[in-house]
Amino acid sequence: MIIFWYILITHLLTCVTLAPLFQKAGVDRWKAYVPGLNFIEWCKIIGKPTWEAAYLLLPIVNIFTYAGMKVDLVRSFGKYKFWHTALAVLFNPAIFWWLRNDEYTGPTLEKEQAYANSIAEAEQKGMKAKTEQLIRDNPYQKGQLREWGEAIFFAVFAASFIRMFLIEAYVIPTSSMEGSLLVGDFLFVSKAHYGIRMPMTLFQLPLLHNRIPYIDKESYLSKPQLSYTRLPALESVARNTPVVFNYPDGDSVLIRPERTYNYGDMRRMGAELSNVELTVRPIDKKDHYIKRCVAVAGDTLEIRNRQIHINSQPSPNPKGMQFRYRIAGSVSSDKLSELGVNLQDGNNGIYHMTPAQAATVNAFGGNVKVDFETESLSQSRGGVLFPHDTAHYKTWTLDNFGPIYVPKQGASTTLTPENVAMYRSVIEKYEHNKLEIKDGKIFINGKESTNYTFKQNYYWMMGDNRHNSEDSRYWGFVPEDHIVGKPLFIWFSTKNANIANGIRWERLFSGATKM
Repeated sequence: MIIFWYILITHLLTCVTLAPLFQKAGVDRWKAYVPGLNFIEWCKIIGKPTWEAAYLLLPIVNIFTYAGMKVDLVRSFGKYKFWHTALAVLFNPAIFWWLRNDEYTGPTLEKEQAYANSIAEAEQKGMKAKTEQLIRDNPYQKGQLREWGEAIFFAVFAASFIRMFLIEAYVIPTSSMEGSLLVGDFLFVSKAHYGIRMPMTLFQLPLLHNRIPYIDKESYLSKPQLSYTRLPALESVARNTPVVFNYPDGDSVLIRPERTYNYGDMRRMGAELSNVELTVRPIDKKDHYIKRCVAVAGDTLEIRNRQIHINSQPSPNPKGMQFRYRIAGSVSSDKLSELGVNLQDGNNGIYHMTPAQAATVNAFGGNVKVDFETESLSQSRGGVLFPHDTAHYKTWTLDNFGPIYVPKQGASTTLTPENVAMYRSVIEKYEHNKLEIKDGKIFINGKESTNYTFKQNYYWMMGDNRHNSEDSRYWGFVPEDHIVGKPLFIWFSTKNANIANGIRWERLFSGATKM
């Protein structure tokens, strides 16, 4: 709703500030207020064919067409400097209001073309002195520095727009998705497939997500913030597809050179936090994660002996799914490398491998033996596993987890002291309610409640490297307003995220959503 009012008010202000400029150009003021007609008249004022106003109806194209029309309008009022161009792109309708006392000098595009024709005619007639004078006095001439400046300005503008609304490049930094997506894979991610999420953070440095390199500061102003708005989606988030999203637990973080730690995990693990300086981030500036969506809103998920079940049915497993295995005996690193085992994951004989890789190593014979490495209980891990309630969920492990219902917008669930931990983060953190438990009773916003109706959809995300992935089993549900986009394909890939180690040529331009 805020986005709607912002667009409406900006449009009305633009019309109000255009009206005096229309009058200066000999066009009736009222035409500035008529949608469609105002842009046709605008084209006439700057010297464009009127049919080019139709470009404003084309998504994406309209952004650049509109920017060009603003630049040509200020030039039609005699403003040719670089800073005039920048203000026209970035700060209308303010620039139009500033121009209201200036005189209209004619359609800039026609004037520029006429001047160029004059230079060409003088040159053709061999009038060297006049040609040189025309070039020297050319008010439309741009110096080399300005040409570069405008090129860089518009390149940054275009790249920022594309990155913000359409496609962004990501790199896989950790092994949580191996062996489907590898460390060093570079992906293009579509932000349109699941619906373009409109920016919530208004003021930010272009082409940076949340941190400025070298000076190690946040790259945005956390206020003001717009409310969450998403445009219609091309498709819904589907089970068993990789998804890029903002890390749900990443609103309050401790930033260290080696990694970023979230406040919740540090608190649960007993870290001293009294003198810790935390960075608080809005939704769209939380760190980006990529995992596989294994359950969508309305599903009931359960993991039994490492096998995911959705609505009581076994879920298909990714071909690259890995677990922890302990290798006893002597096996050369060359043999493991030939099998595609990530040697950097190896520690004290424990490797992350697919069941097929483990079976192959076990068949080497001799003194080689491969055993599955089990995970410890959440209770012995200090309540690290979601929902962080060892009193009621003490037997849950990474391999035996659930059942758990994934919230769906409009659906209701019964709340009890036994299950409230499951949905506490949804009710408090993501849907902004106050939840209290008094004398065994649950109160939401001061009112006793025995059930709760969810306001948005949620998803359950897991890494394909099942024993080496910080995913929903640790921090719970991913809200729909945290969804960023759908990976399209791998456009580049380096071994172990280091080009010095070589390029994985076979992965270039391969799909990123395959099972």
